[in-house]
Amino acid sequence: QVQLVESGGGLVQPGGSLRLSCAASGSILSINAMGWYRQLPGKQRELVAGITSGGSTNYADSVKGRFTIARDNAKNTVYLQMNSLKPEDTAVYYCSAHLLSLIMGAPSLGDYWGQGTQVTVSS
Repeated sequence: QVQLVESGGGLVQPGGSLRLSCAASGSILSINAMGWYRQLPGKQRELVAGITSGGSTNYADSVKGRFTIARDNAKNTVYLQMNSLKPEDTAVYYCSAHLLSLIMGAPSLGDYWGQGTQVTVSS
């Protein structure tokens, strides 16, 4: 059973910074891509940033130059450093992982999600 557990959300003033973390655990054989998404009430979840196992990254245009995604493969953990935060960054942030795990003794490729963490940018 695979779990993704996020931490680091909270309330911050405009211009401030937050660092989100997401640790994957369970019967994991390997992790391919990891990423961060965000969702506003009544809107679709959108990609914020992604990172491959080789370290290649991609970002939504709205966060380029302000957010940085990184991962620690030894810890199965992905991070999102968010700087110069704006009120429009307010959302629930979810981490995701595309990974290979053991399910009933057999390798299985699948997508997993964290429970979400609230980020609120407000004065």
